[in-house]
Amino acid sequence: MSSASLSSFKPSFDSIESTTVRKEVFFNYLLPAIQKKNNEIIEIRIAISNDELSNAQLDDLAKKYRLSTPASKEELLKVIDILPPSLVLAQAANESNWGRSRFAKEFNNYFGIWCFSKGCGVVPMKREEDATHEVASFNSLDDCIDYYVLNINRSYAYEDLRSIRQNQREQYQPITGIILAEGLGNYAFPGDEYIESIKSVINFNQLQRHDFLN
Repeated sequence: MSSASLSSFKPSFDSIESTTVRKEVFFNYLLPAIQKKNNEIIEIRIAISNDELSNAQLDDLAKKYRLSTPASKEELLKVIDILPPSLVLAQAANESNWGRSRFAKEFNNYFGIWCFSKGCGVVPMKREEDATHEVASFNSLDDCIDYYVLNINRSYAYEDLRSIRQNQREQYQPITGIILAEGLGNYAFPGDEYIESIKSVINFNQLQRHDFLN
């Protein structure tokens, strides 16, 4: 069986009794999709940096990332950038209970992603009466990673994370999950506790080992 077909086979995380084994299976399942996404982003960054894209392509990217057009090269490169695997893995572990949440198992939603138009996803069982959000449903792990990365890269809520990342680039410093976690204060409440919980998942599981790709 090829690694491609292995990675597309969704493990049954519930049935793995050993916590250590479950964690490694979880990381190994998500990593190829994360690395694939980061490679795509790096290719786009290179194309922008080398002036290989037409004005129409640049405008399409600006619209996708909610920038005004025409966007400068600097503006595009600030939002179109990688997310360190350690950060993505830690958030996925935290939000999906290591792949065991109902939304991860049934709807490929590993990041607790909400959507707000009727019928866009699935209504949570314990949703408050006046709430309108649904939990987003994805056809595949790749689709979920795509949306999650796009959300972090363009949402107003994560402007701090993008500024931290840009600063790391300008200082020729590595982009690591521990550093970027500081920009996740708006992901969940209370923000300070959420940041610390993500950092502790990264540290406890030594996830920085996956962050060499910049």
